[in-house]
Amino acid sequence: MSAFVDKMRRRVGRWLDQRPMRVAPERGVFSLSFDDIPETAWTEAGPILAEHGVKATYYVCGGLESGENLGLPQFTTAHLQALFEAGHEVGCHTFSHLSALRATPGAYAADLDRNAYWVAERLDGHVMTTFAWPYGDVSLTAKAVAAERFQLARGVRDGVNAGRADAAAAQAIGLESRRLPGYDLEALMAETANRRGWLIAYGHDVMDGPTPYGCTPDDLDRVIRLAKAAGLDILPVGQALARMN
Repeated sequence: MSAFVDKMRRRVGRWLDQRPMRVAPERGVFSLSFDDIPETAWTEAGPILAEHGVKATYYVCGGLESGENLGLPQFTTAHLQALFEAGHEVGCHTFSHLSALRATPGAYAADLDRNAYWVAERLDGHVMTTFAWPYGDVSLTAKAVAAERFQLARGVRDGVNAGRADAAAAQAIGLESRRLPGYDLEALMAETANRRGWLIAYGHDVMDGPTPYGCTPDDLDRVIRLAKAAGLDILPVGQALARMN
């Protein structure tokens, strides 16, 4: 019953109390994002991004720093500072990787504020303007909390953002080994270009033999090449948001 209730709450959170956002860039946009920041999301993905001359968004949980998640080592403060200095966006993913379905509005707000303070201490006062929901868990009460702090929140519901989107739970596709076989990436890129939309991808680890939530270096290289071939602008989430109107 608990799993069913969570499913219903998640569905309600994703579909109700939307923050309508117009999506009308001059041409289609593609954004890459990495959640949690496993070590390889920087050590392996960083050189690939640099080779292609593109920037990504890294959604950080301060509480995971120098720890382990899904059996993998996570980022260090040195990694976070290096990717930030390289021009990548740092966004918020809560401090403790907290599900919106597992916290009161007050507790969720406190966790977000703790992460904001933690990041600002390490990145010279940096203020995060975009957010990604841990586990893709969205609740109506947490939507209001996030809206007070961020210009956009990214979800995990598949699709291209085009015409109109929900700034409280923007659609995205999973750059994950468990999801990639089900996507026609060429068609998604073409749709984004044709509709002048915004396609966001999210992933985690980047390595040979990735977790179900990560991808291989070749996967990352391929998706960037496909976006370029489709004529899409490749921008971090925050910069892409500025192009939408």
